Amino acid sequence: MNSMTGFGRGSATLGSLTISVQANSVNRRGLDLTVALPDAWETLESAVTDAVRAVVSRGKVHVAIEVSGSSGSGEWDEAAVGEALDRLKDLATSRGVPFNPSADLLWEIANAQGEDGELADPADAWTAVEEALAEALRGLGAMRAREGEALLIDFLARLGKLHAHVEAIAQRSPQLTGTYREQLMLRLRAAGLELELNDERVLKEIALFADRVDVTEEITRLRSHLAQLKDLLRADGEVGRKAEFILQEIGREIHTIGSKANDLSIGQRVIECKNELERVREQMANVE
Repeated sequence: MNSMTGFGRGSATLGSLTISVQANSVNRRGLDLTVALPDAWETLESAVTDAVRAVVSRGKVHVAIEVSGSSGSGEWDEAAVGEALDRLKDLATSRGVPFNPSADLLWEIANAQGEDGELADPADAWTAVEEALAEALRGLGAMRAREGEALLIDFLARLGKLHAHVEAIAQRSPQLTGTYREQLMLRLRAAGLELELNDERVLKEIALFADRVDVTEEITRLRSHLAQLKDLLRADGEVGRKAEFILQEIGREIHTIGSKANDLSIGQRVIECKNELERVREQMANVE
């Protein structure tokens, strides 16, 4: 099981250039992938996307590919730098923004000039890009796996608590009819109605009550859902979407038990189940 939160970094060399790749991800219901790379290598976006999709199925993922270094003579085109600086000045003036270029700005403009001319053909660059990307994705995957292990431990502990509450409800449920029978007879006597326990009207009322509060089917389904969820959490591959469906079914069964069981003890167990279930749902939102 993997978390959807992770970060990875990779690098490779292409001549005198250094290619750096950063990949990070956060939780998202589906796969939302964005790729940032030099304009000259725009045609590589499809290959980058395929590489990411091969290892990530869910989450908001951003991959940034940057190039540093120089394969040229190391000289800048002063005319091009001046032209870019003039355009920035004109833009600032037209917007009423004070324009005070710093040394850092000049450095960035100078390094940006001729960048596309320094870059290799995309087809020739792909091997190095792929190497750096693979390293970044390995780091991303390792971090997502580590966080997934921590989540798994938490999930299993909470499923254990849910199971304990369900079993407590299962043990208490058969006692409800007997308790109701005793309370019914006490109420009848208090009202001056001396009816026997085997009176047809009394038996009918008790039978109707027993049918209303019977949660045998709900308990059976809950046990099945909890077992399925536990197996799913230990399985390989995508977990999140399937788990969310099972959690929805667990919530439905717990709600039904709370509605049917006319008992304080069971009601308290139902509240605890809902609290644990909500915590599991919150955590499950970050599972791939």
